[in-house]
Amino acid sequence: MTRVDVRGGPGRLPPGQIATRKWPVLHYGNVPKVDTATWRFFVKGAVDHPLAIDFAELRAMPHQETECDIHCVTRWSRYDNVFGGIPVSALLLRAEVRPNARFVLVHAEHGFTTNLPLADLDRPANLLALTHGSEPLTPEHGGPVRLLVPHLYFWKSAKWVRGFEVMDEDYAGFWEQNGYHMRGDPWQEERFGRPDPVRMRRGARE
Repeated sequence: MTRVDVRGGPGRLPPGQIATRKWPVLHYGNVPKVDTATWRFFVKGAVDHPLAIDFAELRAMPHQETECDIHCVTRWSRYDNVFGGIPVSALLLRAEVRPNARFVLVHAEHGFTTNLPLADLDRPANLLALTHGSEPLTPEHGGPVRLLVPHLYFWKSAKWVRGFEVMDEDYAGFWEQNGYHMRGDPWQEERFGRPDPVRMRRGARE
């Protein structure tokens, strides 16, 4: 198993954040009951080889650990987390993303979506996370599988993730339609923004 350490150094707390040892539970709606026997993860859109991977196949793929700080848009940060899972880059490589692709709409349970530039998603630290601190992710924290994109605000690390839709245009996800920033860089305090109305409508249909 490989390990990637992307923790911050001195001055590791982004502006406007407060460090905590707790891991607050925040989400919209009810915690879904996910059946791993029927669970599938898809990669579709601007790819040459669309994927539909079941939970057993995902767990059998080579794993990585990522040690990182996480930063919530609600102003808490938690240091020194260790997540384990499947590198996002491995899935994108397997799907053969097309050269024109620039963005990804991430799909999760309850129809939740969030959008990311492909360059932000395809980074060595990013995972489809299965564990935290060597223990399976609890449903409250996004288990059985959540996305991990630690360099952006934590709403971009979607809980209960189900797939990637690779695209050549950027469209607003659920929270982005409701006023959150299209990118969400904690070091730039990109908490809120006003996305283009056309992008909002396209994202709402997914």
